[in-house]
Amino acid sequence: MDYTPKQIVDELDKYIIGQDKAKKAVAIALRNRYRRSKLSKQMQEEITPKNIIMKGPTGVGKTEIARRLAKLVKAPFIKVEATKYTEVGYVGRDVESMIRDLVEASFRLVKDEKVNDVIEKVKPNVDKRLFDLIYPLKKSTVDGVDVNGEEYKNHIMKNLVENKYDDDYIEMEVKEAPKSFEMMPGAGMEINIGDIMGGIFPARKKRRKLTVKEAREILNQEECDKVIDIDATKSEAIRRAEQEGIIFIDEIDKIAGTNSRSSGPEVSREGVQRDILPIVEGSTVNTKYGIVKTDYILFIAAGAFHVSKVEDLIPELQGRFPIRVELNNLTADDFYKILTEPKNAVTLQYQELLKVDNINLIFKEDALREIANYAQTENETSENLGARRLHTVIELLLEDISYNAGGEHPMTDVIIDKKYVTKAFANFNKEHDLRKYVL
Repeated sequence: MDYTPKQIVDELDKYIIGQDKAKKAVAIALRNRYRRSKLSKQMQEEITPKNIIMKGPTGVGKTEIARRLAKLVKAPFIKVEATKYTEVGYVGRDVESMIRDLVEASFRLVKDEKVNDVIEKVKPNVDKRLFDLIYPLKKSTVDGVDVNGEEYKNHIMKNLVENKYDDDYIEMEVKEAPKSFEMMPGAGMEINIGDIMGGIFPARKKRRKLTVKEAREILNQEECDKVIDIDATKSEAIRRAEQEGIIFIDEIDKIAGTNSRSSGPEVSREGVQRDILPIVEGSTVNTKYGIVKTDYILFIAAGAFHVSKVEDLIPELQGRFPIRVELNNLTADDFYKILTEPKNAVTLQYQELLKVDNINLIFKEDALREIANYAQTENETSENLGARRLHTVIELLLEDISYNAGGEHPMTDVIIDKKYVTKAFANFNKEHDLRKYVL
């Protein structure tokens, strides 16, 4: 589906509260990709993505916006941390590895789609191979039945197709995954021993004991690999990485120098910036799937910028991120919405978890308001963790319930109201205040 910017924001609203400016910025960037794809080839080459820098404290939705965006359009996406990379000449990951990771993600995405396209086609072959493995075991366990007759064989096949043997164990030969290594770490020169020796020696196999369900997954993969055009898959993976790929660079503020004339770590941070620059500007990178052009990959960078500023990045890199968006601190009202509105709200997660132990959690309106107020206060008086603070707060609130749940009893309602919340937090604050007296 080709989403309009408004539709993209509407979808993001289902999971992320507030931050309308950031949502609009990424929605427009995504729509511009669709618009570009409808232009002539010559005009497409002239239009490059408008990369985005998001500035804001931790836990306010920077990463989640980018991740949900990629999931929405099924685009190749990776999240990397700027601090993990080192300047050329230092030990560590080189910046080109982020492109290789993106292509790897793209390849998995394309291959999964192709597997879904052929999975029904290969099912009869998979069922036949499973039948050959399980039939000898089954016929040895029955008496008084013509186990060699068609009726019994059809009975076994019917049960197999209906997944009635999924938990049964069988033994089968499984191919060992070929080992690969990089001739020059960080250079993208990855060698797969299996690819080189495959034409000389047969693939090594190992006998393993598996459930029928596990064996089916392995056989599905083997049968799909026989019918999928792997070269076409690689080509499509490269095309998607180049034209639709999204790279989210987190903690970019950590490589922003506050004094470019200083020596030591500052120089190393500036070196990483200069290494990132050609990737963002547009260059070619060698990967095991082929050469990839980075000109049209969308880069979204993010950082808290508590100590440094966006202006502390080298000017050339700043120029490659023309769109800057500032994300806001979360208010008590935002926390309340986070607890009640998203499809993956933390309250819903805990309700589903505790239902396993026959506990039906019921959160009252006044309790949710109190939790939201407490989360805001904690963020203001201690480290600002953004929405992640709610996980800490809810875990503390439900600690006793989670610990005591688990017995054999009918479904039991447990009501969380303001009184319960106030009491739980009062006990916590009392313990917290006593810590300063512990030597």
